[in-house]
Amino acid sequence: MRWLPIIILFLLAYIEITLFIKVASVIGVALTLILVVVTSCLGVSLVRNQGLKTFMQMQAKLVAGENPAAEMIKSVSLLLAGFLLLIPGFFTDFLGLLLLLPPIQKLLTLRMMPYIRTFTPTSMSSYQSSADSYTVEGEFQRKDEDPNKRIDDK
Repeated sequence: MRWLPIIILFLLAYIEITLFIKVASVIGVALTLILVVVTSCLGVSLVRNQGLKTFMQMQAKLVAGENPAAEMIKSVSLLLAGFLLLIPGFFTDFLGLLLLLPPIQKLLTLRMMPYIRTFTPTSMSSYQSSADSYTVEGEFQRKDEDPNKRIDDK
């Protein structure tokens, strides 16, 4: 089980190198390198735009007092997509672009939502009204005063 990440890494490298060689043999090495750089730049800009949109949706849900868990899962998939798009290669670009598709994000959100625990606090108005309804009694002492000095001893 501890060898699984290393095996996955080598398998990913093998797939990327194989695809790179096949694409380079068809369209040429220079054009293949340009294509890898362009897809990375395009993917990063797509992730940034969708990330800003998801962040705005998350803020709107928070302001409305709704649960932003779905947007949080979307933001994690966008982060993963951005990471995959930054890695040079066609296979990782393909996986990153798959994570950017709305149906894939929706499927991922539906699969992950049962595992997310959320806490929705009550609104601030209920905190204010409950604060007015009771009084907490207690004693206090200023730190700059002598602890042995009593209030009556002025």
